[in-house]
Amino acid sequence: MNTVPPIFITSAIPYVNAEPHLGHALELVQSDAVARYQRALGRDLRFCSGTDDNSLKNVRAAALSNTTPAELVARNGAEFRHLAEVLHVSHDDFIHTASDPRHVPAVHALWERCAANGDVYRKAYRGLYCVGCESFLRESDTVAGACPAHPEPLEVLEEENWFFRLSRYGAAIQAAIAKDELQILPIERKNEVRQFVAGGLEDFSISRSRARAKGWGVPVPGDDAQIVYVWFDALANYLSVLGFPESDAFTHYWQNASERWHVIGKDILRFHAVYWPAILLSAGLKLPTSIRAHGFVTSHGQKLGKSLGNAVDPFRLVGKYGVDAVRYYLLCHLHTTKDSDFREDLLQAAYSAELAGKLGNLLQRVCALCVQHEVQIDPEIALDLGLCEAAAHARTAVDAAVRSFALHDALRSIFELVAAGNRFVDSHAPWQLGKARTALGATPEQRARATGVLQHCLSNLVRVLLVSAELLTPFLPSTADTIRARLLPAPSLGTPLFPPLG
Repeated sequence: MNTVPPIFITSAIPYVNAEPHLGHALELVQSDAVARYQRALGRDLRFCSGTDDNSLKNVRAAALSNTTPAELVARNGAEFRHLAEVLHVSHDDFIHTASDPRHVPAVHALWERCAANGDVYRKAYRGLYCVGCESFLRESDTVAGACPAHPEPLEVLEEENWFFRLSRYGAAIQAAIAKDELQILPIERKNEVRQFVAGGLEDFSISRSRARAKGWGVPVPGDDAQIVYVWFDALANYLSVLGFPESDAFTHYWQNASERWHVIGKDILRFHAVYWPAILLSAGLKLPTSIRAHGFVTSHGQKLGKSLGNAVDPFRLVGKYGVDAVRYYLLCHLHTTKDSDFREDLLQAAYSAELAGKLGNLLQRVCALCVQHEVQIDPEIALDLGLCEAAAHARTAVDAAVRSFALHDALRSIFELVAAGNRFVDSHAPWQLGKARTALGATPEQRARATGVLQHCLSNLVRVLLVSAELLTPFLPSTADTIRARLLPAPSLGTPLFPPLG
């Protein structure tokens, strides 16, 4: 029986009003790296994602495409699921909120728990609504009367809706954050949430009229004239994907889990760090233990997006450079929690100079020398002092980087170990040792000594590559598998790990 405390990890579920772009790929590979790292530690883990199908954005996109919302979310939702597969994302489950039979019962059960606790009431409301955010905005949230994140003009909406008593939970949320029972990473995002909550929480609408929703979405329990607000609906996916309210998976991976992590974009932090905890407190359910907010992928400083006309196609990049080259660039060359500009020329440079030039070249040189000189390799050798220190530093640095959600630092630490391996090759010149074994006039003792030194040198290098593969596994799983296959049970020649770009 597995006695390791369970852990539940999710990425956000994106709107599917358009096809996925590179920003979506970033979150998928970040959350996958975090989940794979925890699995490597032997954790009992469940890793889930999905698509947010029930938004007004999807309804309007369907109308513009002369199709139905159901057809649009099915088509685009399939593309998001396919992107996860193309990127080798290791989901245990993937939910489509419009079509998965688990979702509506979970939304209704969550709503009814909040209502039973006295936190759902009805009132008339008038406010500024951003369709891009799918949220009402306070005047203080706007910049020159507009949403700072979306170009579409704000809509003035007035209707009678169901509301949630968010104002009731400010103190409890503040306390959870202060004690790090609700951890928010990075620290600037934590401070942002604390400041928002300290300013006072207002109750928020959790429904919209069926007419405004065009009949699309989850009906409010007991009120068919209203549709559940998309964020209440969407946040519930973290429970519905586990079979809430009645399932062993929900009990095990949510209520009994030692950790519940959400990997999200910084633009939806408030929903996850304020609204979601309040809803869970109202429903009598456990809170997330960690919310990890990543930065945006930008182009010339502007967030990527279909509506902005600067979206980058991740499928094309994977087709051109390979899945692990794209994963490497996203995880290493884009800062995990800050905005980072994407440039394809830098992706090409990282591929050629780092993946092919440093890691791939080291593997190719070591395998070629091992095969050429037919020496017996000890893959479990105790590393020489310098390499041993480099390997120990890499392990410690990678663990610290993953814990602090600085995945770019984790990759850079691993490649510092690869660099140490390359320096070891240059300083020990194993090709010279190989020549000494077969030099004319060399005595048997000289040949034996050269053979022993060569064996020790190449065994160290094989060991460095195997440690590098172990550390790379959560980040570049295919690359790690290829390195192991090339080195075990004995080094063998093969095609380059990262062939030249053609």
